[in-house]
Amino acid sequence: MEKRVTYFDKPGKENTIYCLDIVKETVREYKYKHIVVATTAGDTGLLFSETLKSSDLNLVAVTHSYGFRDPNTIEMPPDVRQKIIENGAKVYTGTMITHTLETSLASKFKGFSPTLIVSNTLRRFGEGPKVCCEIVMMAADAGLIPEGEEVVAVAGTGRGADTVMIIKSSTSKRFLDLRVLEILAKPRV
Repeated sequence: MEKRVTYFDKPGKENTIYCLDIVKETVREYKYKHIVVATTAGDTGLLFSETLKSSDLNLVAVTHSYGFRDPNTIEMPPDVRQKIIENGAKVYTGTMITHTLETSLASKFKGFSPTLIVSNTLRRFGEGPKVCCEIVMMAADAGLIPEGEEVVAVAGTGRGADTVMIIKSSTSKRFLDLRVLEILAKPRV
């Protein structure tokens, strides 16, 4: 099998449209049904939900958890969340896999945890690949995508999208069953 991989010179939101084109082409050619997209303030989730409106697709936009930046707040405005849902996508906000109790305790007591080791190991491939793995498990944990299926995952470094991967999904409980099957796009840095 031969497939094209796109490497971006720099990470960031300027790659979002290219990632969207890669996803559209991949879905059209390989008939993937499940797409999981990371979105912070909702811009990326809204763009993907508007562009990929289809009764055949299961698009899940995964946000940061409440209190990620500031206590009792979420970065996505309610009207943006509603627009994404009106476009036929699902929005998931929940505990972020690599921001758990272990992370809090490791920070407080100056230690490390398996979660931090996994997170930092995945970051060797870039922030986007780490987030792709994370959001697929989060969506599977919430029952929004099936476990054990190939899904398209989209994430980025900071804002926007700069990474597209094909991942065999698993829940976080079965993290060791998660498989990165293909990297379709990512920054080289």
